[in-house]
Amino acid sequence: MPLSRATMKYMREATPYIKKLSLVSDLPWEGSTAPQSPSLSGSEDSGSPKHFSLAKDRKVIPLKMCYAARNLSMPDPENRLIELHSPDSRNTLILRCKDSATAHSWFMAIHTNIMALLPQVLAELNAMLATSNTPGSGREVKHVAWLAEQARLDGGRQLWRPALVAVTEKDLLLYDCMPWTRDAWAAPCHSYPLLSTRLVHSGAGNRSPCMGSDLTFATRTGTRQGIEMHVFRAETHRDLSSWTRILVQGCHSAAELIKEVSLGCILNSQEVRLQIHYENGFTISREEGGSVSILFRYPFEKLKMSADDGIRNLHLDFGGPEGELTLELLSCPKPVVFVLHTFLSAKVTRMGLLA
Repeated sequence: MPLSRATMKYMREATPYIKKLSLVSDLPWEGSTAPQSPSLSGSEDSGSPKHFSLAKDRKVIPLKMCYAARNLSMPDPENRLIELHSPDSRNTLILRCKDSATAHSWFMAIHTNIMALLPQVLAELNAMLATSNTPGSGREVKHVAWLAEQARLDGGRQLWRPALVAVTEKDLLLYDCMPWTRDAWAAPCHSYPLLSTRLVHSGAGNRSPCMGSDLTFATRTGTRQGIEMHVFRAETHRDLSSWTRILVQGCHSAAELIKEVSLGCILNSQEVRLQIHYENGFTISREEGGSVSILFRYPFEKLKMSADDGIRNLHLDFGGPEGELTLELLSCPKPVVFVLHTFLSAKVTRMGLLA
């Protein structure tokens, strides 16, 4: 007959296996900052107060470059949730409040503090890039912050996902996490010249991130493959207004900074060069025997009509005796069309014709 024996022993140290002592301190949030860049990561001189406590059930989360959002990664029909995403996009903290008003109050408090840290981030980021030899790193970063970008899935479904968006003197850059290092900054997910980008929508949408409509804006960029469009969602009216102003002013400033684009094309079976200058307008020239002859030169005021076929042809009509000019480009004409629009918009705004 088999024998069995059970031994019972009181173990004070077994309590942790029965009841977890800490619910907060073990929250995953490590790796959210970059040790290679102490000033940017927030580990040194982050501007945040130092927290010392003997309490174990405690977690201090630096807010620098975190993303506070609502109705982003999970549905919130009661408007009680706050989402806090880490700068590296690896960790997300979901806070559930007792009611919608409390959630709105806490969200605004967190979001306001995150935005208050942006000037410091910009200063540190520009200081880091100014000391590097990264191509384009000398271009001053004008703004950087998190937005929700609309993504289209198979079957036509849409969702919002976090996107870190930066605006420099010349470019619109998109990242999937905060680029703490020079190498990360030099490798955005997408890069679009401001000169060929324009804001096409800014205002309330049709669904609610918290207590109102989606606050969205869209950008369109002319590329060699055609037009690329992105739709972004801001979390507050102030953010939407800020992004609208930054993009419009950024495109106009890029026009004044770059001033001229030049490209080869074909006109009446002859190789020519089209130059569009921010101040002087259009010049079509041809090189012959080492010398350049001007075929046509018109200021912007003479342009009566412009159009394109979306493939290669650009049509310009200046009302001259030559009639409509059809230029065959080497690629899609959309970048040139968008540059032309940006130049005209910047000139009209400079003249004070737009508020």
